Amino acid sequence: MDWLYWVLLGVVLVLAVGAGVLFNRLVTRRQRVNEAWSDIDVQLKRRHDLIPNLVETVRGYAAHERGVFEEVTRARAQAVAAGGLGPEERAPMENALTASLRSLFALAENYPQLKAVEQFNQLSTNLRDTENKIEYSRTFYNVQVRDFNIAVQTFPSTMVASVFGFRPAEFFQLAEPAALEAPKVTLGA
Repeated sequence: MDWLYWVLLGVVLVLAVGAGVLFNRLVTRRQRVNEAWSDIDVQLKRRHDLIPNLVETVRGYAAHERGVFEEVTRARAQAVAAGGLGPEERAPMENALTASLRSLFALAENYPQLKAVEQFNQLSTNLRDTENKIEYSRTFYNVQVRDFNIAVQTFPSTMVASVFGFRPAEFFQLAEPAALEAPKVTLGA
């Protein structure tokens, strides 16, 4: 009977070590998700900081286009206020900001003299670079979320995840439904 005690002790020890390894893997993946979200947050804050200067620059050349400026300012304020929210709650505000920025750039297209202003060009370039960084960070974040969610939801780590309260993370989707539709082109006769 002495051998049965050692076998049971060995089984318990193997299970404990396995659970510890799975727990550590889950913690590591969760930290990667948090770090990736932090990268997105930094880029979104940078974007929010660039917008007031861009609006002021365009306003100097198109002062009578008040509605566009108010929309961008309102969308930016909502996006900044959403700073502490999670990805799912924050995405609609960021999408609204993106839409209002499109309107601002469309307005700027109507003012050729504005395109010649160095400050506008620098701000546009910085904003475009920031948008690219946001897209890269979002992609990286979503990969980390996918890997974490797979780990949380697959056997045997799902048993450790449920015991220690690991829950699937949220993806960060910025695509607007209208942006996914193909543009309609009509040619005059």
